Amino acid sequence: MTDQEKPKKSLNLETAVSRLIIVRDLWKAYDNGKVQVLMGLDLDIFEGETLVILGRSGVGKSVLLRQIIGIETPDKGFIEVDGKRISDLSMYQRFNATRSMGMLFQGAALFDSMDVGENVAFYLRQHHRELSEKEIQRRVVEALNMVDLKNVERKMPSDLSGGMRKRVALARVAIYLPKILLYDEPTTGLDPITAMQINGLINKTKKELKTTSIVVTHDIRSAMEVGDRIAFHDKGKIVQIAPKDEFFQIEDPRLQAFFENAILTHKSLGAR
Repeated sequence: MTDQEKPKKSLNLETAVSRLIIVRDLWKAYDNGKVQVLMGLDLDIFEGETLVILGRSGVGKSVLLRQIIGIETPDKGFIEVDGKRISDLSMYQRFNATRSMGMLFQGAALFDSMDVGENVAFYLRQHHRELSEKEIQRRVVEALNMVDLKNVERKMPSDLSGGMRKRVALARVAIYLPKILLYDEPTTGLDPITAMQINGLINKTKKELKTTSIVVTHDIRSAMEVGDRIAFHDKGKIVQIAPKDEFFQIEDPRLQAFFENAILTHKSLGAR
């Protein structure tokens, strides 16, 4: 374990209390143990922050999000969210324990057979049946306005651009006012201007809903725009983590290789 991977020797009471999510010694493998993805990962997420997790594609960043929100369970280790060890709970108990969480999936994951309004209203209709239809429609409009979309309720997902689909997906999550928001590659596949707009919405959502956010990405520009702290995920572990201004000063060959590859990729794409 490197010095950066070791937990702090001491934590004052204020810091300890503010830890909203605690991940310890997390292991996860697939294909009967043949594909090891997470290998003893440790991580703390503090209340009110936006933590960005950088890393190459395929290193397990999205797997970590699925573990945190309770879609999957670890082979070893544990996750605590707001004082509850969700990794030890049954599926039904995990669902109840993570109802204050929302996730923006990489492909937006909209229901193709539902229009925009029905997509955004889906969670409320399923889990808040005490709400009147009038109140649900009011909240749908409010959520869409928050992501800068108006008069799109009757449009189908197939009629939307990639950026608009991401906005609708964010509205669908924001409508139930989650305490924690997880973003899985929110700018992947978007042009630079649209990507910057999505980054702006991530910051706007954090401010308006007062959420704690975890953003998984390999987009360095996005990390700089939205992150309070940045972590680097490599070979199944968080190997570096620091406040944004300090992170890019870290001298680590693994980080430098990632930065250099990202710059080369950006230049090659721009030359096309």
